[in-house]
Amino acid sequence: MCGIAGIVRLTPHAPPIAADELRAMASRLVHRGPDDEGLYVDPQGRCGLGFRRLSIIDVAGGHQPIANEDGTVQIVFNGEIYNFRTLRETLERRGHVFRTRTDSEVIAHLYEDHGEACFERLAGMFAIAIWDASRGRLLLARDRFGKKPLTYATLDGRLVFASEVKAILALPGVRPAIDAQSLHRYLVFQYVPAPHSIYRGFAKLPPGSCVTVDGEGLQPVRRYADLPRPARFAGSYADARDRLGELLTAAVERRLVADVPLGAFLSGGVDSSIVVGLMRRLGVSPLRTFSIGFTEARYDETAWARRVAAHFHTEHHEQCVTPQAREILDRLAWHYDEPFADSSAIPTWYVAGYARQQVTVALTGDAGDEGFLGYDRYVAARLAARFDRLPGPLRTGLARLVKRLPRGESKSTSHRLYRFAAALEASGARRYLAWVNIFPPAELAEAYRPDFAAQLDLDEPARWFAQLYDRAGESAAERANLTDFRSYLPYDLLTKVDIASMAHGLECRCPLLDPEVIAFALSLPVEWRMGHRGGKRILKDWARGLLPPEILARPKMGFGVPVGRWFRDELRDVLTEHLRDPAGLCARIFRPAWLDHLLDTHLAGRADRAHPLWTLLMLELWVRRWQPAGIAPE
Repeated sequence: MCGIAGIVRLTPHAPPIAADELRAMASRLVHRGPDDEGLYVDPQGRCGLGFRRLSIIDVAGGHQPIANEDGTVQIVFNGEIYNFRTLRETLERRGHVFRTRTDSEVIAHLYEDHGEACFERLAGMFAIAIWDASRGRLLLARDRFGKKPLTYATLDGRLVFASEVKAILALPGVRPAIDAQSLHRYLVFQYVPAPHSIYRGFAKLPPGSCVTVDGEGLQPVRRYADLPRPARFAGSYADARDRLGELLTAAVERRLVADVPLGAFLSGGVDSSIVVGLMRRLGVSPLRTFSIGFTEARYDETAWARRVAAHFHTEHHEQCVTPQAREILDRLAWHYDEPFADSSAIPTWYVAGYARQQVTVALTGDAGDEGFLGYDRYVAARLAARFDRLPGPLRTGLARLVKRLPRGESKSTSHRLYRFAAALEASGARRYLAWVNIFPPAELAEAYRPDFAAQLDLDEPARWFAQLYDRAGESAAERANLTDFRSYLPYDLLTKVDIASMAHGLECRCPLLDPEVIAFALSLPVEWRMGHRGGKRILKDWARGLLPPEILARPKMGFGVPVGRWFRDELRDVLTEHLRDPAGLCARIFRPAWLDHLLDTHLAGRADRAHPLWTLLMLELWVRRWQPAGIAPE
């Protein structure tokens, strides 16, 4: 796992590329690659590449940038290629000569044979930059699910790219403005989806995409891979259950290749417990597991994690997160580059730092909910689709009746029932958006100051979301699920884990996001994945021979954080200091009465607005940390 950066000139009149520029960019990525630095500048001055390495495979020989036999192809690469050994064998039979044992060198030779089509043959997580000196072109690519980040911008006649925006901001004179429309997107979703960036004139490469820079400039982004849409599985349920076990075992085994110590995150939920169980079954020893807990019982899963750790005889380690997490808020704002408001970044940050004290690679249970329909909202989508069959007036009456009930605290049954009913009158994409958004676009339209609202296309985030939803599966649960694959998974979940883990120089690997596992899961009927009583039916059925029965029967908790209570107690001063600051960004874009009401109702305990308030707090922390040059319309 590493950090990459680079510059390519778009015109002969652009400023020359200096090694000091590349070194400055790479130095901002030391946390991603603390072990080694590498630089390359094309002899003709057309392209420069910078690299910071976290040594995982071939620790002694895996220096980057790495080249093909004659040096005409140079690459920098962040990630892991799990099928690199198979690819290498094929390439060696074709006459390619290798100097290292790394997966990165495989990419250089694979590009020689297949050009841009090489990305389709890679199974793994990656962000790649390939400089083809003979053709005078640069290729940038990102893995199909979006595990590894890559951002770029055109500055002074040059294209500049990096794993993280902060590396581009290290260049002299670079201080971009906030993109107003992307700020609006952030407030709706708690993240800025690719290809957009919070910074005006910057872009993020979407998952499964590549882009070329050649003599004619920056070419349109091309998607080389999308979600698999396989034919329906032809065997029986028992056949599928057995096949799932084979695929999961192979996925975990592929992710055990490392020349450094590895372990696993363990929450005590089904997904991470399966990963740990398979690691034990595959003979990992010592098997180190790491958990994070809270003092509030509703959010704490450490007892479950201990049960799994004892079952598999792991070397278990756990840490409790307290409201003293305020000490890391500024560090989160620095590392995430853009405003990012998933509060579970806090425990992810802590568990990554805790694990890094003993291991360099950690396997996780991420993506089990997406692959096997584990979120409660998929059940809600199926139930709401049945309500759609009722006459409109009856549906409206039921929704209004339920909305009169107490809203309750986050995670409570009454709160979930309220959120379900509040969107019942809508249908399809708009309903699902209401369940996953932070601020509904309609609320923001009323909340914004008129001068800020006038810069925006207020409905654009909802239209983008609807495009994802409407081109997805057949049933409501499938459409919700596939929408998450194209939005929440890459732009929230995977971003959260990548940045939090790489901040500590820790590589995280996700067996449940293996392309073969996901393709297989999507080939199954919804009823096999979700069942009638909730998600992960076939996953849990297979795991009965692996996990303790109480782990399979326990209710789902999610990776939540008690920020609602923290805001009323230990973090109250931090929250009010930032959101009541008359010079703050919130004061510039929101109506004062709306902002005061949002704060006061939560602090007084009359409503739970923890997630919206966290979204605004992280925005203010980000602005203070990075000092962008104002706000510009898109």
